[in-house]
Amino acid sequence: MINVILLFPILACLILYLFKKDFLNTWMINIYAVLHLIISAAYCLRIDLIPNWQPCAFFGVNNLNVVFLTVMSIVFLAVAVYNNGHLKNAEADVRKVRHYSYMVLLFVLSMTGAILSKNLGLTWVFIEATTLASAYLIYFRKTKHSIEAAWKYVFICSIGIALAFVGIILLTIATGSLNSLYYEDLYKNAVLFNQFWLKLSFVFILFGIGTKMGLAPVHFWLPDAHAEAPAPISALMSASLLNSAYLMVLAVFGLMIAAGCDGFARLMLFVMGFLSLFITAVFVYHINNYKRMLAYSSIENMGILAIGTALGGAGMLAAIIHLAGHSLIKAAFFLTSGNILDLYGTKKIKNVSGLIKTDKTTGWLWAISFLGISAFPPSVLFVSEFLIVKTMFVQHKYIICVLFLLLLTIILYGLGNAVITMCFSALDKNVKTSNSEIKFDWTMYLPQAVLLLLAFIMGIYMPEQILGLFVNSVVGF
Repeated sequence: MINVILLFPILACLILYLFKKDFLNTWMINIYAVLHLIISAAYCLRIDLIPNWQPCAFFGVNNLNVVFLTVMSIVFLAVAVYNNGHLKNAEADVRKVRHYSYMVLLFVLSMTGAILSKNLGLTWVFIEATTLASAYLIYFRKTKHSIEAAWKYVFICSIGIALAFVGIILLTIATGSLNSLYYEDLYKNAVLFNQFWLKLSFVFILFGIGTKMGLAPVHFWLPDAHAEAPAPISALMSASLLNSAYLMVLAVFGLMIAAGCDGFARLMLFVMGFLSLFITAVFVYHINNYKRMLAYSSIENMGILAIGTALGGAGMLAAIIHLAGHSLIKAAFFLTSGNILDLYGTKKIKNVSGLIKTDKTTGWLWAISFLGISAFPPSVLFVSEFLIVKTMFVQHKYIICVLFLLLLTIILYGLGNAVITMCFSALDKNVKTSNSEIKFDWTMYLPQAVLLLLAFIMGIYMPEQILGLFVNSVVGF
């Protein structure tokens, strides 16, 4: 099944290149999204759809990465459905749309490869591939700002990838004569590693891959990239790309635990996590672009993942639950931002007013997405953040708990001020919608509604199978 999920996008790109039919541009993405979800669900349910077919030794599914794979599949299907309506309004020529489809397929392939890889070196290769595949997607609109954002993205992420590569080299020094980068071999021999070189390698890998994850202080590419990328790409980046980078951080963090160096690693994660929250709290009040606002929200939530990981135990479980909830809600948030851009023709918060009156469905999706990302009950993020706070109390970390809640409150106020103003303010007669007559079809509403519904249902009731999936994924952390 892994062979299918990795080979299909290459075959799809070949079909697009050979036949050059307009309808294939969206159909190949739709087919891959459905196939991706079917295979992910089969792995969750432990069903072998293709018996007696041995996958490549470099890839595999375990209790941890199956969660990441499934979350990515759900988001990708939602993005694929939304993409059908979005491209109709994009007013792009057929050749440009075909190139867009190539890169979406390759982007998802590279993230899937990074998630399924059983080898640290190969994971690094796929993380680098995500940069190359998504750079064109950021540049899709081909404006002055989009090319600037794409170059900034490539430049900063390439530096981060280079730092991670240095970290891998330092890790090979720490391993001595092991000569293997397979995670299984690394974990088995971790107690024998040189701890000085191992700690140094973790610093380089955390800062390097933390760049792709969007952790402060190496987050600078993220606001610009999200501000310029099309809405479906922003959704994929925030809900899947950042997750794939986080998985690599988790893999190396697990190695630090196995080697007995977890105290050092936890301190590093705490520092970068709280710095991410602080950066968001500072900048959220000075943002006039609603897509940049969502990008800073992603930085905040990556910080929460780092803090939950550093806490360990129930905090680690909270981090995985938070990852799933954030991915669903943030994808819905970004997709809805695409509707707003189509309606108003602007990304400036001050130029969007009376959204509920302009398009009631889009307005309510925008408001409910805000409630979800802000962890208002019954959002599943309320569960994860409550678990993190509880873990801090159990571990007697009262000062950082107060700091955590204070920063979240500041960020909540900043996001709420912008979203409520956009949705419920009086419609400014001087600011007219650029496409007041536009009518969105169901593909630009239903994906967000389903994603939000899943996130809120999990906040009320989490089936034993899903909870078991989350619990099994954090064993060892």
